[in-house]
Amino acid sequence: QVQLVESGGGLVQPGGSLRLSCVASGLIFSAYAMGWYRQAPGKQRELVASITSGSGGSTNYADSVKGRFTISRDNAKATVYLQMNGLKPEDTAVYFCNANRDTIGRSYWGQGTQVTVSS
Repeated sequence: QVQLVESGGGLVQPGGSLRLSCVASGLIFSAYAMGWYRQAPGKQRELVASITSGSGGSTNYADSVKGRFTISRDNAKATVYLQMNGLKPEDTAVYFCNANRDTIGRSYWGQGTQVTVSS
């Protein structure tokens, strides 16, 4: 059974930082591209950042978070991280972890973690 468990969300003031973690189990973690998505109330889920499988040599970011967020992975710990700096109120959302393996048509989601940026 595949599980993705996110943690690290919370309430932070504008300009602050948070680090989200997503621990995966039940899959060959290194074989999956990993992504962080977010969904704000009344809005569609959107891609925040992604990292390729294997050593994670390629990353991709939404324009709204470039230069502020960094995605990384630790295959030994089956964990993907999202370091979020310079947080803004518009970053407030539920953040979801995704594991994707196009070659076998598999995609898995975590349950989400709430990030609230407010003074």
